[in-house]
Amino acid sequence: MAKTREKMRLRERRRLRVRQRVNGTAEQPRLCVFRSTKHIYAQIIDDSAGRTLASASSVSAKVPGGNIEGAKAVGKAIAEKAKAASITRVCFDRGGNLFHGRVKALADAAREAGLEF
Repeated sequence: MAKTREKMRLRERRRLRVRQRVNGTAEQPRLCVFRSTKHIYAQIIDDSAGRTLASASSVSAKVPGGNIEGAKAVGKAIAEKAKAASITRVCFDRGGNLFHGRVKALADAAREAGLEF
């Protein structure tokens, strides 16, 4: 249990470090990613207005989100919703997670579907 708490504390420190640098505006909102053991979630957030502009998750897409294929589906879905809301440029917030695996797969799928980071 102590090991788990330490990992969570370190992830929280990384998340706060990323959030000091990444801020969503109306021109370039923030693409925030949350990764759990079973699912992956993505939101496009305008921090200046305090609003969520678009969201997608492996739960809403009805795909298994605990793998890379699910993350790719969520990345494609969030890019399509962003295009519908006329958003082309975003800044990527990995949420304290390392940029590999499912987080990287989501980012790559969003780029392929038309989002610019």
